[in-house]
Amino acid sequence: MNLPILPTTVIGSYPRPKWFREVIKGFKAGRYDVEALNEAADDAVVAVLREHEIVGVDIPSDGEMRRDEMVEYFAERIDGFKFYGPVRVWGNNFFRKPAVVGKLSYVKPMIVEEFLFARRNTSKQIIKVTITGPYTIADWSFNEYYDSKEELTFELAKIINTEIKKLEEVGALFVQVDEPALTTHPAEMEWAVQAINKSIEGINIKVGLHVCYSNYDILKPYFDVLKVTQYALEFANRGFRDLEMVKGLTKELGLGVVDVHTRRVEDPEEVARAILKAISYIEPQYLYINPDCGLKLLPRSVARAKLNSMVKGVNIVRKELGKRGLSEIPFRTNI
Repeated sequence: MNLPILPTTVIGSYPRPKWFREVIKGFKAGRYDVEALNEAADDAVVAVLREHEIVGVDIPSDGEMRRDEMVEYFAERIDGFKFYGPVRVWGNNFFRKPAVVGKLSYVKPMIVEEFLFARRNTSKQIIKVTITGPYTIADWSFNEYYDSKEELTFELAKIINTEIKKLEEVGALFVQVDEPALTTHPAEMEWAVQAINKSIEGINIKVGLHVCYSNYDILKPYFDVLKVTQYALEFANRGFRDLEMVKGLTKELGLGVVDVHTRRVEDPEEVARAILKAISYIEPQYLYINPDCGLKLLPRSVARAKLNSMVKGVNIVRKELGKRGLSEIPFRTNI
């Protein structure tokens, strides 16, 4: 299977349509039942997939329409977690921080049906499926059962591994493990990296690792230790200052070219310049192009405009690469 050179994709989350947010509010207030909520969620996924396709994204996602938060969503579906109440994370934003109160166990597939629904509703060959990694789930949870955070993380790694294998069995081709917490405790990196490897052990499809807003000096020594195919990293927010750190990278790079923390929409030419700068450090055959992170917190019109500029910027560079005979790359599942 081949893709156009510089395949465009997303990190995962996307703004929920306004009407879907209203249905969620109505459901919580008792005005809608579960059937109505699920129908609205299905419709929202279809809308997001169509939006990605219309803009020209090569590898779309379902926008994580069914997920309120990346850790609590999975904790709700793993036996052994309990929720005490919301915790303030920043400003006036809260999330339901889970607590581990018993031995964790895999109950049933968590996101397999999400993937199957998305696949039925897109014309694209490949969909990116996102799953929160074991270290981030452990780091963002209270541990009231296991002897150590390390023990908890490896228990979660077994569960995530089971879920990814279920996704592979039903035909998923590209799974992204999200680990925003990975570099926040440098002293834990050695075993955290091994836990991530455990979570993808025996997997024969493409596995990306997304680590955003991090100190990449902490991550770089583990580039060859982690058994992933691709790193999806944020660069636009930091003004592309750290690009030299990917020189010599032996994996694919998902290059973040639009900043999700500002409503300013980048010009396509600005995106093209960023890609050309990256190409001076890594061969274009190993570059994917994506936003820095999920677009969930932006207005939907801004998110779409940013993706549109991203795709147009990629097309500018593709024309230049086409003159060098570079038009396609293989879809790699292992490097």
